Amino acid sequence: MWLAIVITAVAAYLLGNLNGAIVVSRLVAKEDVRTHGSGNAGLTNFVRSYGSATSVFVILIDMGKAVAACLIGGLLLKRYGYYTEGVALGGLFVILGHDFPALLNFKGGKGILSGVTVALMMDWRIGLFVFGIFLVAYLLTKYVSLGSILSSGSFGFIYAWFHRDSLFPILVGFFLSALLVWMHRGNIVRLIKGEERKTNLFSKGKKE
Repeated sequence: MWLAIVITAVAAYLLGNLNGAIVVSRLVAKEDVRTHGSGNAGLTNFVRSYGSATSVFVILIDMGKAVAACLIGGLLLKRYGYYTEGVALGGLFVILGHDFPALLNFKGGKGILSGVTVALMMDWRIGLFVFGIFLVAYLLTKYVSLGSILSSGSFGFIYAWFHRDSLFPILVGFFLSALLVWMHRGNIVRLIKGEERKTNLFSKGKKE
């Protein structure tokens, strides 16, 4: 079983290094999205810099790698009776790979797209609930960061409420909640100061 755990962790982390915003910006504009705007390798900065037309490919890559990582973990550990734990393990390491990618000088994104996907893979009902929190917060305020903070921060609590006997997935849920909120610490400060930028995720975009 330990070999399956190690394979899951390594494979998921490497998948996490495949950053959608960086890949698409290099293919479309022949440059790195991290040289624009906030310098973050995430969907929000990509849309602000290049518009929403090609953002669907960013979404597909970042969600797709999370699905793959969770499936690898689930299938490898299923034979030992730990499918859900395997999904959670794969989800944990794909987010770590996305946020701290060794192949990209440890300068990655904040992990919201992949994080929502991990939530969907661990329990699709909870994933939809988490996405709903993001969507409502964003539509009401146009602050992507606020929606991200509220949705990611709620995941661990919601999962623990519905799956009180699943210790490892619960711990992963709380860890990911804390990590994703921490990744938005700069946004939290700007929100408090009233300096956070609103974002139209359906805009044509403008290079900065």
